Amino acid sequence: MEYKDYYKILGVGRNATDQEIKLAYRKLAMKYHPDRNPGNKEAEDKFKEINEANEVLSDAKKRAKYEQLGESYNQWQQRGGNASNFNWDDWVRSTQGQGGGVRVDMDDFSDMFGGGFSDFFSAIFGGSGAGFRQTSRRPQTRNVQPQSYQQQVQIRFQEAYEGTTRLLQVDDRKIEVKIPAGAKDGTKVRVSGVGPNNSDVYLIVEVQPDSRFERKENDLHSEIQIDLYTAILGGQAKVPTPKGDVMLNIPAGTQPGRSFRLTGRGMPLIRKSDQFGDLFVKVKVQLPSHLTDSQKLLFEKLRDS
Repeated sequence: MEYKDYYKILGVGRNATDQEIKLAYRKLAMKYHPDRNPGNKEAEDKFKEINEANEVLSDAKKRAKYEQLGESYNQWQQRGGNASNFNWDDWVRSTQGQGGGVRVDMDDFSDMFGGGFSDFFSAIFGGSGAGFRQTSRRPQTRNVQPQSYQQQVQIRFQEAYEGTTRLLQVDDRKIEVKIPAGAKDGTKVRVSGVGPNNSDVYLIVEVQPDSRFERKENDLHSEIQIDLYTAILGGQAKVPTPKGDVMLNIPAGTQPGRSFRLTGRGMPLIRKSDQFGDLFVKVKVQLPSHLTDSQKLLFEKLRDS
């Protein structure tokens, strides 16, 4: 089991800020997204690796745990040790203090959603699919008060548009959690009473970027290219929307940078799936790069007229 340098995977320094990590992840996710690389196994594997790195570095607790345990394992491996001889639990105990009672590690269910994480990730964060793990070190001497737990879950842009589900496994139970249409970064989905001591679990949604759209609340913004002749004479242009392509009427004399509003073609309002934001489409005019002599002559006549 090889050590994974999540900072190197995202191309950021070890002192990178949350914003730098977020920007690096979004740039790489757009580059290697399966929708942009259909049938490319190498890009698919890279996309999974990027998501794993972001899962760790975008979460302060996971990042701190990775920096301690991951580096310890890296040094162990460089000295000739291997995964089977490295006692992860000893390292975890050394960071938890000496208090008694029951330890609940919320990172144990870090890969219940989406899956595909590496053995290295699972070794650190307990992603074995066992759900919430409680490890008794001494007889419990005090009551553990219920508290809420949070877990980040990634969904694709199209899933945010249509709504989706994730399967949450807690001990022997499997619970289907519905994520509503219109979910956005930071949306919280509450799952009541399924955590330790009947506590609540909150799924914190992160929507993977879609290179076609920029989202602002429930409105979407995109760009399309049209040729010079369509801009001058008018015509139609194909516009991608989350629900499928539509044809946009381009009036004659359309100027570069003009924005068209497509009412109701944006994102659904959360818990109001029959209401939608709008899609704003900015036009970019593509100028011809090669002109024949006769075409040049026509443009010269237009200029001089």
